[in-house]
Amino acid sequence: MLQLTSNMSEWPDERLIFPIRHVDLRVTEGPHPYFLAERDKIAENWAQEILANPALYDGRMMLSRAVHIRDGVISGEAHIVRFSTFLLWRKTRPVTSAIHLFALPVIVSSDGAVIAIRMGRHTANPGRVYCAAGSLDPEDIRDGICDMDGNMAREVMEETGLALSDADSVSGFHALHDRGVITVFRSYGFSATAAELIERIAGHIAQDPDPEIDEALAIRSADPGLHLYQPFMAPILKWVFKNRR
Repeated sequence: MLQLTSNMSEWPDERLIFPIRHVDLRVTEGPHPYFLAERDKIAENWAQEILANPALYDGRMMLSRAVHIRDGVISGEAHIVRFSTFLLWRKTRPVTSAIHLFALPVIVSSDGAVIAIRMGRHTANPGRVYCAAGSLDPEDIRDGICDMDGNMAREVMEETGLALSDADSVSGFHALHDRGVITVFRSYGFSATAAELIERIAGHIAQDPDPEIDEALAIRSADPGLHLYQPFMAPILKWVFKNRR
């Protein structure tokens, strides 16, 4: 049985990439304790958020708690919450109350580029650049456990039209954490070139009546100042390009 709080004192250092063998994130029924404690502030913040961006959608997603990292295994509990709950948590980062864990598929073209996307201005991450991914949500629950691979395949298909099953090679899982956000990632090597992959994604965006992304990008450098990256991208890009040599 999990303890009530995370064993954060035993976690690897922040922004340090480490290998993992398994993610055991079990779904717990009932409201997240963070939501119960902050529901009034969550509602107030959501009213401000949608006033600034009416396009935001208060959909359902998974927010974790009691996360443990030990012996190559990440384990924890996840509750279904509304996106509005996560938005307040993201602003304040009370890591003793909740942890945001998500999966990131890193697509690498045959000519060595990391394929990323730039989020649209109407989204919750306007202009941010990162590999196509999204929060775990109820569609990703399999037998009471969050399915990392299923989530990555679904998000990539929805956002880019690419099928991760078409990859010629798939790495093992690695992870890093930063201020209560745990990014679990693995790389997918494609036989197509960066230009070919970007062309496919552009076609998908053109056919989507309400695309979340503005464009796809081929990243060939670990330079952290090249784009407006999400914080987790810089160490991951450095790791990917270092390990491809």
